[in-house]
Amino acid sequence: MPHARRYVVAYSGGVDSHVLLQALASQREDLPGPLAACHVNHGLSRHAGEWADHCRRVCEALGVAFHREDIDAAAPRGRSQEAWARRLRYEALQRRMEAGDMLLTAHQADDQVETLLLQLLRGAGPAGLAAMPAVQPLGSGWHARPLLGFTREELKDHARAIGLNWIEDESNRDLRHDRNFLRREALPLLARRWPALVSTLGRAAALQAEAADLLQELAGLDLQGCYHAATGTLDLAALRELSPARQRNLLRHWLKRRGLPVPDQRRLKAIQTDLMPARADAQPCVGWPGVEIRRYRERLFALPPVTAGDKSALPWDLGRPLSLPLGELRARRARGQGMRAALCPGDTVTVQFRRGGETVRRVGRAHHQVLKKLFQECGVPPWLRGAVPLVYADGHLASVAGVWLDDAFAAGTDEEGWEIEWTAAGEVFGTDSKS
Repeated sequence: MPHARRYVVAYSGGVDSHVLLQALASQREDLPGPLAACHVNHGLSRHAGEWADHCRRVCEALGVAFHREDIDAAAPRGRSQEAWARRLRYEALQRRMEAGDMLLTAHQADDQVETLLLQLLRGAGPAGLAAMPAVQPLGSGWHARPLLGFTREELKDHARAIGLNWIEDESNRDLRHDRNFLRREALPLLARRWPALVSTLGRAAALQAEAADLLQELAGLDLQGCYHAATGTLDLAALRELSPARQRNLLRHWLKRRGLPVPDQRRLKAIQTDLMPARADAQPCVGWPGVEIRRYRERLFALPPVTAGDKSALPWDLGRPLSLPLGELRARRARGQGMRAALCPGDTVTVQFRRGGETVRRVGRAHHQVLKKLFQECGVPPWLRGAVPLVYADGHLASVAGVWLDDAFAAGTDEEGWEIEWTAAGEVFGTDSKS
């Protein structure tokens, strides 16, 4: 287990987290950093306040720093209460984490089996069936599960033997929750037939974790031959050389790398059957919440849904970032670089989006060029052109997304200037954009 700056136990007050907290408190001299506990009060039970007080008293008795996070975990209509509360709980815990901290949760072997079966029933692949890793990165720190080698009964026996007093959450008996149904109905029945169920399925999860690691390695190798680093796109010719299964594996890896939601198998196959073979002049799109996959000039693009910017002019104080439909505009002062500050009265300009017919005379060029033609030459996809910010100073187009600067607005060698950066420029224009 990696060394951490601080160890934070997710302490619910239940038997598992109490055993974990007690064990760590008894060995705190051996920990490289201080120990703390964080209790998330969901507010879902009428006993929630009593449980929070119980956890505080236990921590005071152990001499462990105690933090309480109060949240309203009631799920919106149509959302799973179980999944919603879990998501909010982890968000609350992460708010207490700092760089180098390690979050410790009391997941044990039975939890691992329940997670494996839930993922299996949802049709998950190896990454999902690998269930929960013992240690994994979490933000700028770590998340560890040191009790995965113990069963629920073993932990209860230990808690009774040392006289621990823990909380019993009545919601754990609610069979409307899938995990509770597995825990109270399905798994006891299966264990009567297969007594070694927990250890056997634990091994299965470990094997799935190995398979997931191998698929990740394979995707990394395949990506090297398909990836266009400047735009974050995939080369279709190289992608087509892979088998269908390797294509899907690479697509999942590519989307995760870009921080985008990974789709189900049906949409992955739609990329292969509807988008990849489409004719060259088509503009096909496969989308799901938060993502659109498109192709242009034999490349696959993956971006959040992009809408053209509002046609009205947006005032921009150059001293502050400006959030846009795609990316963010930023500016910094620089002598002899960028847009001439003297032509930006009050350090204020306006930002507009394409209406058609705009021209720019790039620095060192003799003539104006139409933006549409420049976009075509640079390979900017048609659906992204309407989201490219155009910076106007004194009513004239001065800069296109900080990529192309009009010569009439360029700062001289000894003049103060504003250098403009659009955070999405690399993905839209690529590396050759400023030529």
